[in-house]
Amino acid sequence: MEDNRPFENNRGPADHSHIKGWGIDADPKNDPTYPIKKRTNDEHKGYTWERPTQQPINIEVHHSIERPNVTAVFGTAVPPSGLSGMIRRMAFKKSENDYGHWLPLILADRVNVVEGIIEDIVGGKVPNIFAEKGYIADWKHNKTGLFTRIAVVAGITAAIVMLARNNRD
Repeated sequence: MEDNRPFENNRGPADHSHIKGWGIDADPKNDPTYPIKKRTNDEHKGYTWERPTQQPINIEVHHSIERPNVTAVFGTAVPPSGLSGMIRRMAFKKSENDYGHWLPLILADRVNVVEGIIEDIVGGKVPNIFAEKGYIADWKHNKTGLFTRIAVVAGITAAIVMLARNNRD
């Protein structure tokens, strides 16, 4: 899958006049970088650079539905797996301008943390969450921030417990 041809945006001209604010930067005097930027208008041609050699795709790689292809280089250290991987697969079926894309990705990150802790425990390693969350560094360099965070969490927890008790009665 090696393709070293230049990658060019060849979707052709399209009418974007229905999009509010489209073309607002067409006037160079309305460009916040004017007159410092040496404007050549080459950026309007789209991608016109030599595409790097495609990294072999031997794991599951998610990419935006708005992109025609996978980026030439991508991370392979932690391929999607488990419940967090399922959530990511669902999220990448949605457009990037949709909350249905970004909120599940945030949720998948949180789920992945829990999966990692469970994986550590099953593997016989007890995770040092206190150190991994940076509380030791906070204790050393930011005691006020640490105490503030602890007080906020304690306050929220107390409020939830009180609300739960009141609703139970």
